[in-house]
Amino acid sequence: MEGGEGVGRTPDPSRKVFGRAAVVTRGGLPEDVVASVERNALLNALRHDGKAEVGAVISKVIGDYPELRTSAKEVTRAVEERVREVNAMTVENQRALLRERYPEADIAPREREEGRIGLPPLPNVKGALAFRLPPEPSGFMHIGHGMAFTINSVYAERYNGKLWLRFEDTNPRKVEPRYYESFREGSRWLGIKWDYEKSVSSDLEILYEYGQKLLSEGNAYACGCDEAKVKKLRFSGTACEHRGQSFEKNLEIWNGMISKKYGEGEYVIRVRGEMKSLDYSLRDPNIFRVIEHPHPLTGSRYSIWPTYDFEVVVEDELCKITHVLRSSEFHLELQELIRTLLAFQPVTVLQFSRFNFKGTPVSKRLLRPLVEKKLVGGWDDPRMPTIEGVKRRGILPESIKQFTLQVGYTKTEHEYDWSLLFAVNRKLLDPLSKRLMFVPDPIALHVKDAPSKEARIPYHPEKDLGSRTIETSGFFFVPNLDALGMKPGTVVRLIELYNVQVLGKKANLITAQFHSAEVIQDIPKIQWVTDLKTKLKVLEPGPLYNEDGSVNRKSLVTTKGLVEESFRDLSLGQIIQFLRYGFCRVDSRDTCVLAHK
Repeated sequence: MEGGEGVGRTPDPSRKVFGRAAVVTRGGLPEDVVASVERNALLNALRHDGKAEVGAVISKVIGDYPELRTSAKEVTRAVEERVREVNAMTVENQRALLRERYPEADIAPREREEGRIGLPPLPNVKGALAFRLPPEPSGFMHIGHGMAFTINSVYAERYNGKLWLRFEDTNPRKVEPRYYESFREGSRWLGIKWDYEKSVSSDLEILYEYGQKLLSEGNAYACGCDEAKVKKLRFSGTACEHRGQSFEKNLEIWNGMISKKYGEGEYVIRVRGEMKSLDYSLRDPNIFRVIEHPHPLTGSRYSIWPTYDFEVVVEDELCKITHVLRSSEFHLELQELIRTLLAFQPVTVLQFSRFNFKGTPVSKRLLRPLVEKKLVGGWDDPRMPTIEGVKRRGILPESIKQFTLQVGYTKTEHEYDWSLLFAVNRKLLDPLSKRLMFVPDPIALHVKDAPSKEARIPYHPEKDLGSRTIETSGFFFVPNLDALGMKPGTVVRLIELYNVQVLGKKANLITAQFHSAEVIQDIPKIQWVTDLKTKLKVLEPGPLYNEDGSVNRKSLVTTKGLVEESFRDLSLGQIIQFLRYGFCRVDSRDTCVLAHK
């Protein structure tokens, strides 16, 4: 067989494992290894709603038997087969089989942890731990990144581990300098502190060394098939003619790729996986390709670039990463295969679903057209899920952290409702925010016999946030919506001032009579401004997409009104609460953004 011991060879029953003759059972593996496969498949399934993951089980088995790295294909085949069988069982049968054959394996502790609020304890926490924040700088940082980064940061603090900010920038066509800075600034805003920072593009020479190691050991080869042919052969599980070419030929092509002899699309380097695997990502995927495009950090010095699944494995080894916590769209099984072929230390991998919010996707594929078609004001539009967007809306970084700790993480696909995050944000903002009066869609109010009064009004009903003094003379503006319910004889209270009785109403004017000063219970209380007012518009963001997947063309509502004079003293970016309206962030001298009610 090409590429060393494994598939296609007759297993040797006398092969030594732990210095003793091993009984060979499933796929040529010793019986104790087969037991480890079954035990870990059952445990993983019971911890994930009855569905085990091949990659997670492989990682556990290799962790138990590191010497099996040289038999990665046999391990993968055995795990795939047993996981398929386990996943076909009911949860009750899985639990019964685990208790019957492996009574020492207790699932109960993990089940109890999943019921807790916050992040559960991590497995394998002995020794020095290291975590990583691995953004691809191909777009702006969004709230999903922020929540995933928060999880890693919290665990790093909890276990006194090290934290890397590592830019996965190995596709020069996608990366831009502004995106690197977006992740730095967004992480700082969230209060995340990292110990080390690097860009993978600075390690290309090292990545080349590991690529050549796979080639020299027969675990990779150079392929010149066109994309359509590769797709067809991969679908049928058939190897191409390049899979059997000599190491010398592979090395010749490899050196030609590095020296820029071959252009884009002529050759790629493919790892020798398993062409019959049920997991298509293991059917000899690409690990290096030529991209003829300048890189923002390395210029045109390099033209051969590793794929994500290859470089992330090498970088985790270089950074001594022990725990990987990430969303579940990545090819865990492929990365485990590469890690095994390179004889790297195993890592503990915990995957979770992406953090999605209703009506607001985080995918660049759905967001970019909105920007390009000018359906939003840019990547920092308050409707956008980017960190700049949610910051501009008035969401506090501590709210994102607390919300993340409350919801934790799960492998089940889930869309969070923005109202859950708003509830956390409201609780944090309430004691910090000054109360001011904003009158949307104003109508004039004239109060007859009103006393001239200097109203000293505190900015907060409970906290000492100062106060302002407003001179009143009987001429006001109040919300037109409130005016609709004002009939002659109605008594209403102007907040923090006095009570008035409505006399009559014309198109643009309400006439009222001073009624009394003392507070009367159970009468309408409305906000007001005097003629010393400032014009203001409030932007009210809504969901970008409707429930049917169509673009919401009414996702931003602009409300015009008047705000009290003290608004001029506020700072840009300050978050306040407009009474009876909502929490708003000062966006400019004449504009606020509604965070939420």
